[in-house]
Amino acid sequence: MNKPTRVVLLGYASYILLTWVLLCLPVSWQSTPIGPLDNLFIATSAISTTGLVTVNTPDAYSFFGEFIIACAFQVGGLGYMTLGSFVILARERNLSSVRQEVGETVFSLPERFSFDTFIRHTIIFTALIEIAGFIGLYIAFSLENVPNAFWAAAFHSISAFCTAGFSVFPDSLMGFRDNFLVNFVVTVLSLFGAIGFIVVSDAWLRLTGRRSRITLTTKIILYATFSVIVAGWIFLFFADSSIVTLPLHERFLSSGFQAMTAMTTVGFNTHPIEELRTASVMVMLILMVIGASPSGTGGGLKTTSLSAAIGVVWASLRGWRDVVFLRRRIPSNRILGAFAALVFYLGMFLVGSILLLMAQGQTFEDVVFEAASALGTVGLSRGITGDLVPFGKFIVIGLMFIGRVGPITFGLALFTQSVQHIRLAKEDIAI
Repeated sequence: MNKPTRVVLLGYASYILLTWVLLCLPVSWQSTPIGPLDNLFIATSAISTTGLVTVNTPDAYSFFGEFIIACAFQVGGLGYMTLGSFVILARERNLSSVRQEVGETVFSLPERFSFDTFIRHTIIFTALIEIAGFIGLYIAFSLENVPNAFWAAAFHSISAFCTAGFSVFPDSLMGFRDNFLVNFVVTVLSLFGAIGFIVVSDAWLRLTGRRSRITLTTKIILYATFSVIVAGWIFLFFADSSIVTLPLHERFLSSGFQAMTAMTTVGFNTHPIEELRTASVMVMLILMVIGASPSGTGGGLKTTSLSAAIGVVWASLRGWRDVVFLRRRIPSNRILGAFAALVFYLGMFLVGSILLLMAQGQTFEDVVFEAASALGTVGLSRGITGDLVPFGKFIVIGLMFIGRVGPITFGLALFTQSVQHIRLAKEDIAI
């Protein structure tokens, strides 16, 4: 493991450790003490922006505890070293070469992006969108007479943009299934977080005339994100019997919101996930595996990795020597990195699912769904998280941690531009 990826791995681990220590303080609890393992679970879930919980957040933690959790998924959503890099840049100092290498590893930036400019855009955009989201949610919660609407709006605005899925409501957002404003604001926040800071920075440079066109990365992210969400939306709207029975406007909102929350990996739900039928569970699982986009706050395999894999398949079927996507040739090192991430991700998913099935006694689809949700840092569950045995909790903790840093440290680490000449005899194999 090279130096930048090792720094990223240890950095996220240190954030989890610090959050865990703070959550273990009695001041973080409501009244009943929370065990160290549950606090570790919540700390990992927050830093990885997953949202799976073994204890109910509003019932278990005090305001101080909720504040610590919010800070944790804010830091986890922005990405390791982003805040520190911004502070250095704000003081008109240059970033060290190591910090730039780590940042480029975290965000997997295309060649045309300046890391310094990217960091500034990231922090400014995050502040603006979260403030706008807070205003919208504060209005919505106030109209619904939600107690302490100010804190609820602030908490959910950060949680939605960071695709964390944590809520100060015991039943996530199911109480707002028919509330258009809450659904709309949370959806917009989640989409902005999921499509990633590359798209935002790229769009801003294009609008201000500092770039003649948007990059191929941005095009792929936008096409993949919205086409997959719309496909999932249509399926749930017409095919899931638990949603079809709802009034039309609730059916429209619920199906769209659940497709969005799985694809962006935000993890909120306005419809009971355990009521979804088996085919719908499979569709949701596929959306969770695909996940968000690179440089964003979400998890999953990433839309660009999926697009690269589709490009390889299409090129093979057409007999092309090069992989072409949207009339652009994709560099071979990106293709290798995408397939490394794909194989690693699916391998970890299978191993995690098997271990969790060995540890738990729940049904196959519930356990596999839980594993996919943890590795994809989604946070959706079919109701088994609170029933996890200690070994099962450790498995899910490991999956959440790998989901946050795994594709970076084991997949994106292969995106290096250095060339290694392998002096070995070449021999063909059957495919």
